Amino acid sequence: MPLQLFDNILRWQGFPIQEAKSRFKQLLSSTDESIEQRKKAIVKHHLKHNDFYINLLDKKSTDWAKLPVLTKRDLQQPLRERLSKSYSSNNVFKGKTSGSSGHPFTYAKDKFAHAITWAAFHHAYNEHDIDLNTSLQARFYGIPLSGKGKYIELLKDFVSNRKRFPIFNLNNAILEKYVSRFRESEYEYLNGYTSSIVLLAKYCREKGTTLKTYCPSLKICIVTSEMLFQDDRKLLEKWIGVPVVNEYGASEVGLIAMENPQGEFVLNQQNLFIEIVDEANQPVTDGTIGRILVTDLYNLAHPMIRYEIGDLGSLKTLENGTRILENLQGRTSDIARLPSGKVVPGLTFYYVTKSIINEDVNILEFIVIQKTEASFEIQYVSKTDMDASQKTQVQAAMDQYLEPGLEVIFTRLDSLDRSNRGKLKQFICEVN
Repeated sequence: MPLQLFDNILRWQGFPIQEAKSRFKQLLSSTDESIEQRKKAIVKHHLKHNDFYINLLDKKSTDWAKLPVLTKRDLQQPLRERLSKSYSSNNVFKGKTSGSSGHPFTYAKDKFAHAITWAAFHHAYNEHDIDLNTSLQARFYGIPLSGKGKYIELLKDFVSNRKRFPIFNLNNAILEKYVSRFRESEYEYLNGYTSSIVLLAKYCREKGTTLKTYCPSLKICIVTSEMLFQDDRKLLEKWIGVPVVNEYGASEVGLIAMENPQGEFVLNQQNLFIEIVDEANQPVTDGTIGRILVTDLYNLAHPMIRYEIGDLGSLKTLENGTRILENLQGRTSDIARLPSGKVVPGLTFYYVTKSIINEDVNILEFIVIQKTEASFEIQYVSKTDMDASQKTQVQAAMDQYLEPGLEVIFTRLDSLDRSNRGKLKQFICEVN
């Protein structure tokens, strides 16, 4: 691979990556006061230069807690109407969200903001001895199956020194081919959707050999985009054979948090400001679950201020002052409303089926679909049908974790729908 190709491509495209890395390094030792200064500066900029943001404010107050929460729906209008003065489609980085939340939109970053986004990834990965320029990545993601989009992704793979492992079909025949590829190249890390790499680990368990045995150069496994449960972490660490690192981010704002080598889920407080708020959009105390808001402190081209990412979580401050993401509970839209009026997060269904999946390796994956307030369908992948005792256990767990009297329908499938992006939503609500 050409030396430093990743950074060089960014620089050739006009993104000041070296300047951004230098600035990011300075910010690592900055104080909370400097964060407050940067918060005030980005609000002041957009109140002066961005008509879209100005029009969102009922009262032109710069009191942080009174600033509006920016939703994905707010951003579903033409990009040109949201750009700051002096910015256009010709001098910004443009991207599109995946639309996994149901509200896709196009976003923009000025060139320094895009560069410092990548500086954050460089720093986080370097802590695990991974160099984005030179470390070979095994990438477990989806990819467009044809057309321009496919070739754009393949070009990005080449530039980023990564080899793609498409995840739309992960039967044993495919996984056998994937394992063979690990024998042929010196991969340093895996990166991809949690559920897909879990399937790879289960395949290795079935064969009785860790993936690192096939590929001794492996250092870490980075999982992203989906929840990482403790049982899955143990499975991955045992059968992939390397430490597992949880990454949390979004294309429109970049890296939000990533585990460091000590296992602390450290917030990216250098180019972002992350807060947790209640239903009234007011900040909550540490340890309290609420909606996650993210502010891009450097994006001058487009306001991302108190932007609701769509997830629930809580924060914590360690004794050394490090701010961490203590709890991540999944999307705010992943809730089930029951006949009694009870509202439960979609995460609950993991615990409903947990005992079955732990005890019976025959069941590889599952999703839960709420069909009506009182009925749920559990779709699962396994070699054989669930037996009566297993179904009884699930029904009993539904009674315990949710409420008695709910109907459960079991449907066995050959594979689960991962949508056109490859992600696996473990809970889907079809009730309007």
